[in-house]
Amino acid sequence: MSFMQFAVWGAYLTCMGIYLSRIGMGHHIGSFLAMQGFVSFFMPTVIGIIADRWIPAQRLYGCCHLVAGVSMVLAGLYGQQAGMHVSFPVLFSLYSLSIAFYMPSLSLSYSVAYNALTMEGQDIVKSFPPIRVFGTVGFIAMMWFVDVMDYEQNHNQFIVSGVLGILLFLYSFTLPSCPVNRRQGNRSYAERFGLQAFVLFKRRDMAVFLVFSVFIGICLQITNGFATPYINHFQSVPAYADSFGVKYPVILYSISQFSETFSILLIPFFMKRFGIKKVVVIAAVAWFLRFGLLGMGNPGSGVWMFVLSMVIYGVAFDFFNISGSLFINQTTDTKMRSSAQGMFLLMTNGFGATIGSLAAQAVVNAHTAADGSVQWAECWYVFAVYALIVGVAFHFLFHPEKKEALL
Repeated sequence: MSFMQFAVWGAYLTCMGIYLSRIGMGHHIGSFLAMQGFVSFFMPTVIGIIADRWIPAQRLYGCCHLVAGVSMVLAGLYGQQAGMHVSFPVLFSLYSLSIAFYMPSLSLSYSVAYNALTMEGQDIVKSFPPIRVFGTVGFIAMMWFVDVMDYEQNHNQFIVSGVLGILLFLYSFTLPSCPVNRRQGNRSYAERFGLQAFVLFKRRDMAVFLVFSVFIGICLQITNGFATPYINHFQSVPAYADSFGVKYPVILYSISQFSETFSILLIPFFMKRFGIKKVVVIAAVAWFLRFGLLGMGNPGSGVWMFVLSMVIYGVAFDFFNISGSLFINQTTDTKMRSSAQGMFLLMTNGFGATIGSLAAQAVVNAHTAADGSVQWAECWYVFAVYALIVGVAFHFLFHPEKKEALL
């Protein structure tokens, strides 16, 4: 499940910007990424409520992938038919429908995995990260596949993603059954509809954590949307045109996902030893280095900075996303965990990704000259300073309860 879940995303997420730029929609990259955040405002929470209350999570998970997969295949087929004359409203609408049902599947996949591990009496903090590694492996496999097949330049990346989603729908029928809580009794309106996840904001430490999930979430989609177009732009520079990174930008970028596989395995040690606060601060510092090194590097003599930036990404991403999900799971009641995971996704991939995608596009547009050239280094430095400020603020403002400091 984990392998397929992220293979669906890996087929297009990091190379979609190259395709959009090629068909004259480079100025819409931020909009496509922001849509992932926009649908996360409500879809993960709504789907999480349904999974907690009425439909077993693994069944709902499969249905989400069916709708998402079919819609993405249609987007790819439309791109094939339209060629270089793709209509933004049509492509964006099909893409948006797919994303609307893919994004909630992320939190559902965690709920399904946590439930299966609990049924087997496993320690989730120790057992889940090695399983999550297979998601990163799936992401990498599809990145390499689309790059080697030259799909990063065209619509086929969407078709590959959609077919994988449909296959995952079929596979969902083999997943362990998740419980639902259909008993209503004298429960309040909020409890009946799963809105009790909002009570998390009554706890000061959880409220601060969720607010900073937005701030750190702003970083998440910046490199996914703009890193490969940035690397790809070096093909116009004769000194770099024949470099490996320019020829295979997606494979170069995939070093980031390789780093994820190792960083995930470090999470149990760091969570047990240092606690959620220090782990998140480490993630913020890693984002600072990630962006800064991209700004200073190049595919030639400075390629080592590109590679180091990719390696650091594993810590930046996993030490917040995976650790944050584990923190939410460990500190919420079992009856509302799907809703709580949906809330976490709402803050990170909802508010955070939406604001981050649109803000990043604005920064890039502000540093774009009349001839279309972009002052990329300045853009990355802006992102780096932002990440450092967030990390420092989190260190001083987040104070977890003592019993939750070490999980």
